Amino acid sequence: MRHNRKINHLSRTNTHREAMLSNMASSLIKEKRIFTTIAKARELRKFIEPLITKSRTDTTHSRRTVFKNLRDKYAVKELFLDVSQKIGDRPGGYTRIIKTGNRLGDNAAMCMIELVDYNELLVKDKTPAKAAKTRRSRRKGGVDAVEVNATSAAPKTEIETVAVPEVVETATPVEEATVVEEIPAAVVEETPQVVAEETVPETETKKSAEEDNAE
Repeated sequence: MRHNRKINHLSRTNTHREAMLSNMASSLIKEKRIFTTIAKARELRKFIEPLITKSRTDTTHSRRTVFKNLRDKYAVKELFLDVSQKIGDRPGGYTRIIKTGNRLGDNAAMCMIELVDYNELLVKDKTPAKAAKTRRSRRKGGVDAVEVNATSAAPKTEIETVAVPEVVETATPVEEATVVEEIPAAVVEETPQVVAEETVPETETKKSAEEDNAE
C-alpha cells in the first residue's frame, strides 16, 4: 500500500533520480520535446514547471537557483532568454503530455512531453475571423440583410440623382382680353374705294367704231 507516498522514486536512489530529472529537464528546454515513459514525464513536470516560473524574474538569484537544479549553463541561458519570454505569461501549465502507446520491449506506457507554446499545430490562432460585411436597407419596414459578395464583377457606376424642387400648383391670374376699338363709320365712308377698271385693247375700240360708221 502506498499510504502518504506522493513521490515516485522510479526505483532509483535519491542522487540518481535527481541527476536523471536534471538531465531530462535540460533536454526538454533545449529540444522543446522529448519522448519518455508516462511515470518519468509526470515526475519531470513537477520538477521543471517551478523552474520555468522562477525564470519569469530574470535576476542573479533566480539564475543561480535554476542553475543549482539544472547544472547546465546553456540550458539556463535558453530558459531565461527564449522560453520564459514565450511561455512566461501563462499562469502555470507550461508542459503537455501526449500518450504514444506502449513500448515493444517491456510494454511500458510511452508518451511525449513538450512545451505548450512550441507546438504550432495545437496553438490556436488568437486573431478573430472577419465577419461577412452586410448592407441593410434604410427604408422603414425593414428589409433582410443582403450579403456583399467580395468577388463580384466590376463596381457599378452610381447615377447621381438631382433633387427636383416640388412644383406647387397656384391659380394663374386670368389675362385681360385686349379690347379692339371699333373704327367709326364716318371714317370708313371717307376712304375712297378704288375700283379696278378693265382695260380694253385699242384694236377692239377701232373695230366697234368702224361698225358704227358702217351702219
